[in-house]
Amino acid sequence: MEPGFLGVAYGWVKAAHVIFVIFWMAGMFMLPRYLVYHQEGLGDPADAARWVERERRLRHIILTPSMILVWVMGLLLAVNIGLLAGTPGLGWLHVKLAVVVLLSAYHGWAVGYSKKLARGQVTVSNRALRMMNEIPALAATLAVILVIVRPF
Repeated sequence: MEPGFLGVAYGWVKAAHVIFVIFWMAGMFMLPRYLVYHQEGLGDPADAARWVERERRLRHIILTPSMILVWVMGLLLAVNIGLLAGTPGLGWLHVKLAVVVLLSAYHGWAVGYSKKLARGQVTVSNRALRMMNEIPALAATLAVILVIVRPF
């Protein structure tokens, strides 16, 4: 048990945080791939309509709820270990929060692009879209290293 205001709930909050990180990242690995297939299928209205519905379900059932819960639980944990108290040695946490902010921004972009594709608007090349698929993996890798290794 970590010290702080969470007390005995700390382990439960941490477990919930990790569980919802897994759910969020599963969705973040899926949505960019869906966007590639959706964009490639825009020539077939029936196929495009199926991708619109798949993306909508993914956003509403997994992605957005998981991201919100990750933020709530993560902020509780961060405050619990002293983020707002100026506790020294939390440089790793500041960088991790920056990574999560950037991943959240990417989440927002991907959701917005999904909605553009639903309207038939293509603003990113297939190649660029495929390269952007790697962003969640890079963010997850960096976040895990920061939390486990705590390099600073």
